[in-house]
Amino acid sequence: MIIDCHCHTGKGDGLTGPWDTAAPLEKYMGRAARAGIGKTVLFSVFHSDYMAANRAVAATVRRNPDRFFGFACLHPVNDRGRVRGMLQEAIEEFGFRGIKIHRHDGRITREICEGARFYRVPVLYDLMGEVSVVELLATEYADVDFIIPHLGSFGDDWRAQLALIDHLARHANIYADTSGVRRFDLLQEAVRRGGAEKILFGSDGPWLHPGLELAKVRLLGLPPENERLISEGNLCRLISRVNH
Repeated sequence: MIIDCHCHTGKGDGLTGPWDTAAPLEKYMGRAARAGIGKTVLFSVFHSDYMAANRAVAATVRRNPDRFFGFACLHPVNDRGRVRGMLQEAIEEFGFRGIKIHRHDGRITREICEGARFYRVPVLYDLMGEVSVVELLATEYADVDFIIPHLGSFGDDWRAQLALIDHLARHANIYADTSGVRRFDLLQEAVRRGGAEKILFGSDGPWLHPGLELAKVRLLGLPPENERLISEGNLCRLISRVNH
């Protein structure tokens, strides 16, 4: 089964762009089905209240639990002091399998990392090209798995992406997803140096086409067992340790 590890859903309340307004799944679901994608990790768009947003994601997952996994969004600033409670609800009640953080909201904190450690869930952290923090995360929280989307930069910062490849090769707990990576040679280099076991397929749906994003993985021309690691095996391994 192919699993998309990176898809947004729900309504935001910012109204500055699609990323904080709405992420409807209808077109995504058809596109994913045609691409052969059988399961998807869902998390909220940007929102001023991630507790409410996570509950909305949970309702979507609950309606189709065989099709979706949920990840809990947390705001490093607004949710300070209530992270453990939010994770308790998201993981113990809703069955969520990971955490999503975006540096647009704020830089990742110890409170969030320690919550991930307690519940043994991976953290998908969009660091917006600020790759140097990966060295600190990898060493301070060696028992927490971090997935860095877009190979470190949705903005196509090749310097950041090259730097992240070095972290993939050196640190056992650092992973990357393929969503939005435009420089194919860098994706190839990430697999060559980090290994297929460090890369996860993600689409950044519903805005990017999941079939197009999956085609990049297939064009890597990997042995079937390595392609399966990227398309499903690595995510399944990372979420298998969740402490409910």
